[in-house]
Amino acid sequence: MPKQVRVMVEVFKTNVRSRRHAKALLTRIHAAYQECRANFDLEDRDRILRIECANEFIHPASLIQLVRDAGFEAEVLPDEPVVR
Repeated sequence: MPKQVRVMVEVFKTNVRSRRHAKALLTRIHAAYQECRANFDLEDRDRILRIECANEFIHPASLIQLVRDAGFEAEVLPDEPVVR
């Protein structure tokens, strides 16, 4: 039986504006959370930071603190239901 992999995805709204700052933050994030993948969407109005972790739980508060320590702001972007 294959091993079950649980994937946690968290999305944050940030105030990161430049690719240079995003790259520096990604380096910090990947160092702190080595089993995770993260990326920014700076084209989105909320300058999204998306982090995906397999078999590792990230407390959003600790990631927010890591971003704050780098001089930026982040907040969890709540799931929004799709309205049709």
